[in-house]
Amino acid sequence: MIARPDHLTVRPNPTTAVSMDPLSDVLSAVRLTGSLFLSGRFTAPWCIVVKITPDECARHLPGLPAQIIGYHVVVEGRMLVGVNSEPPVEVSAGEIVVFPQNDPHILADQRGVRPISASELIQRSPDGGLSQMVHGGGGVATRIVCGFLASEDSYNPLFSTLPKALKIDVRRAASREWIEASVRFAANELAEGRIASSSVIARLSESLLTEAVRQYASTLSEEDVGWLKGVKDPHIGRALALIHHKLGAPWSAEALAREVALSRSAFVERFSSLVGMPPIRYLTFWRLQSAKLNLRETRKTIAQLAYSVGYESEEAFSRAFKREFGVSPARWREMHASE
Repeated sequence: MIARPDHLTVRPNPTTAVSMDPLSDVLSAVRLTGSLFLSGRFTAPWCIVVKITPDECARHLPGLPAQIIGYHVVVEGRMLVGVNSEPPVEVSAGEIVVFPQNDPHILADQRGVRPISASELIQRSPDGGLSQMVHGGGGVATRIVCGFLASEDSYNPLFSTLPKALKIDVRRAASREWIEASVRFAANELAEGRIASSSVIARLSESLLTEAVRQYASTLSEEDVGWLKGVKDPHIGRALALIHHKLGAPWSAEALAREVALSRSAFVERFSSLVGMPPIRYLTFWRLQSAKLNLRETRKTIAQLAYSVGYESEEAFSRAFKREFGVSPARWREMHASE
């Protein structure tokens, strides 16, 4: 019997030494859950249209996610991946493709094959384990494993700036040996009808997302804008790191500008153009994200949480929280108590 896939939870670790790395801080501040959910075997010729739906994810989660990041690991063979009208990208065994906005996409062994909806081919496991998909004309085989990461938040300033598809070249990864070993381990477990251990899948999923973002960031040109461009900017990158390391500090635009050796006006203009929002709006957004995470995962009082993320009073914090999420902190905690 195939066990139900385990969930991935990415959360801050208060005992971890602080590093000036805003990318890691942003990823750790977002509560992502996820799972492997499908194993596919295709033989040439083949072509499918894929869209990972919230309902499919809900088979492995407590509720419907607001945001989904899909990914495919090619275990054997190769495939072409196309998103909208963009040129297809070839992904080979040992490589991974990630879809930050979960756009519908086409997987195929070659161009010109009529696509079939993947939803028509899925054979779901009755016990909640991995679904299966077998399709094709009997030629050269390609085998993939599909997974997702999900968030209850519909917007994230990092994910919203990423392209529709990111291919990870594991050979360039800082943790190449570990990723390769984990992919092989998961593939072998699946071949034996088992799900790999939750700790391995959790670390693998987190590593794949982080590596995809890092490799994409290294390709940005001077003309590009967006959150990742802000991270690479010597002034704005330091400001982002300061904000994420000290969310509760009494930051102002003037104080942050002084820390990065810019005038207030130059700092606000540069920050807004690169990150997509003014620095204090960005600070407020992540203070409230951090508070929401702690409401669910700690027993701190509302007043303690308000102080920890930089609010001088519980009332001011509650007003800001309700403006952002539509309910008070106490009500939000009640709604998510079972999780």
